[in-house]
Amino acid sequence: MSNIEAFPTETRAQSDYESLLAMGASALDAIPGAVYLCDHDGWLVRYNSEAATLWGRTPTLGKGGDRFCGSYRLFLPDGTPLAFEDCPMAWALEAGAATRNQEVLIERTDGSRVVALVNIRPLKDAQGVIQGAINCFQDVSAQHAMADELQRKNADLEDFFENSAVGLHIVSADGLILRANKAELALLGYSAEEYIGRSITDFHVDEPVINDILDKLGSGECLQDYPARLRAKDGSIKHVTITSNGRFEAGKLFNTRCFTVDMTGVHAAETARQESDDRLSATYEAATIGIAECGADGRLLRVNDAFCNMLGRTREELLAMTFLDYTHSESIDQDAALYARQVAGEMDNYALRKRAFKPDGETVYLDIHSSSVRDANGAFRYGVRVLQDVTLARRMENQIRDSERHMRNLLEALPAAVYTTDAQGRITFFNRAAVELSGRTPQLGDLWCVTWKLFNTDGTFLPHDQCPMAVALKENRPIRGVEAVAERPDGTRVPFTPYPTPLHDAEGNLVGAINMLVDISERKQAEDRQKTLIDELNHRVKNTLATVQSLAAQTARNAESAKDGYNRFEARLLALSRAHDLLTRRHWGHTALASLAQEVLMPIFGADPARITIEGDAIEVDTRVALGLTMTLNELAINALKYGSMSVETGRLSVNWNVQPQSNGVLLTVDWREQDGPPVSPPEREGLGSRLMKRCIERDLGGIFVLTFAPEGVLCRFSFMVTEHHA
Repeated sequence: MSNIEAFPTETRAQSDYESLLAMGASALDAIPGAVYLCDHDGWLVRYNSEAATLWGRTPTLGKGGDRFCGSYRLFLPDGTPLAFEDCPMAWALEAGAATRNQEVLIERTDGSRVVALVNIRPLKDAQGVIQGAINCFQDVSAQHAMADELQRKNADLEDFFENSAVGLHIVSADGLILRANKAELALLGYSAEEYIGRSITDFHVDEPVINDILDKLGSGECLQDYPARLRAKDGSIKHVTITSNGRFEAGKLFNTRCFTVDMTGVHAAETARQESDDRLSATYEAATIGIAECGADGRLLRVNDAFCNMLGRTREELLAMTFLDYTHSESIDQDAALYARQVAGEMDNYALRKRAFKPDGETVYLDIHSSSVRDANGAFRYGVRVLQDVTLARRMENQIRDSERHMRNLLEALPAAVYTTDAQGRITFFNRAAVELSGRTPQLGDLWCVTWKLFNTDGTFLPHDQCPMAVALKENRPIRGVEAVAERPDGTRVPFTPYPTPLHDAEGNLVGAINMLVDISERKQAEDRQKTLIDELNHRVKNTLATVQSLAAQTARNAESAKDGYNRFEARLLALSRAHDLLTRRHWGHTALASLAQEVLMPIFGADPARITIEGDAIEVDTRVALGLTMTLNELAINALKYGSMSVETGRLSVNWNVQPQSNGVLLTVDWREQDGPPVSPPEREGLGSRLMKRCIERDLGGIFVLTFAPEGVLCRFSFMVTEHHA
């Protein structure tokens, strides 16, 4: 029959809220997004730096600080003020339900506002009680701006198609008219129902012409001012030119987009309108971009609809301005100087990118292509300025640069070593943690790894061209589940786990790799500590079994009867059990002697605390000393309860100790004194209890044990050396 019970190992797992709270603010900073944590009453208890940046302020944590949110002010997306007690976080804590992808407006102390996308999850304990909630939010202002810009451009495109002064129709690959604008229908006099859905050949007068048009477009050619004749609803013939190209999908013609220009009047006055036709060809050749004609002084003479839309002004407003009037002050000098040289004949054309502004103050970026129109004598007549709005492209470029900068900042902030290489394994980036782990500053262009030297876990040398990063690049696959050891120039070594991962472009081509080196020194140390603890446990189990075996043998030899032997053996086993329980609660570490004495003696006596005095110098003892003291104090207490001062209501007991520093540690001396009990006389023979106490103090602890049976009460003094460890 086993006398050893397993130690309780069940511990309560932390809830999500407790885990997040224990992480601390510095750990939240590693999360790539704005995050904050509230308790169940809504008081802010944690937030990261990105959240503070979006709020534009540093909130106050805890009760009495900021509640539900760290923003200065909140608004609904339509601008309606939103009270903090009505915000998504407050609702999530009250209802206990998650909030997904809800938008709010955050106003900072400087008056600026951002649109935030909010995701909130209530955090509950194991019983389902709400402990708090976490909010992860991000700035989506740029996406809103892009969506508005896209919607505006789509509206502009739709307006251009429907209201263009030039006829425009779309024809399917099999020749059916899919769509036509107002100008096209007005040109021929048909309604949409009469025109759309019919074959384009129904309206062409010359069958060879339409067949040639369809053949050219089907073969991928573009038509430019292709002459043709169309039959109108009233039977008249319209002379037109067709500008068209084909849209192809999967190598096959999908549809064609055709501009139809009515040239009927041109046939009546070809010579008189030649100059007008030239201007039309030069100025409105590409109707989807902004075009303007300017005089020598820069005054606008003619503008198209796209030009007006780009600058947010009416045609009448623009024709009363020069092109410098809407130009940003930073771009005026450059544009004015170039145009002056063009007017003077020093250059025929120039191009530049400049900033301009709309009436509402919005800044736009324009690519300008300016060319000259001169008379037969070379004199300047006017300048043709073609404008393309590249604001969205500029924003995307800025976003890409910001994204790259943000990614570099994020990688720099990571506590793990991270570096990247190109497809050939040359290092292109490394963060500060990589320098710290490797103990050196790598050079961009180094091959394969940032470390100085590498070793396998068995201590064998690992060449850099065979390291996990090299294998990942050569075999074009991520490497997982391996470990290696990095040696620094100073000779110290760091075990780590690498995570090399190949990177590919949009076509799937290998362009490089990223590697994260996780320092596992603490894990290795923990494994070593665990092994040491297991060895310690094995040692203690063997010692405990030896102690139990000795108790059983000695109790049996000195017992007056089987029942007496059983009772004595059970009492001593319980004392040993209490000692182990006490040490287990303290994880088998150092124990304060005052706590040890209280927990051993008070359960035995259960008496008025006024009758017992337990005091002494503050000191902590290790597990070996604690076991010996527990067994000794237990034997003395049982004897005092049965035969000594604690067997009567008038009896008193004092346990005192002191420590005296010595050259090799400290000397601990414990005095046990019983008073006002029954008269005491020495026993006829030394009992098992006395021998057990001597064994604990003299043999196990190498001390001195003196037990005196004085008539006025039992006196016991024992002392031994202990390693100095004060409480």
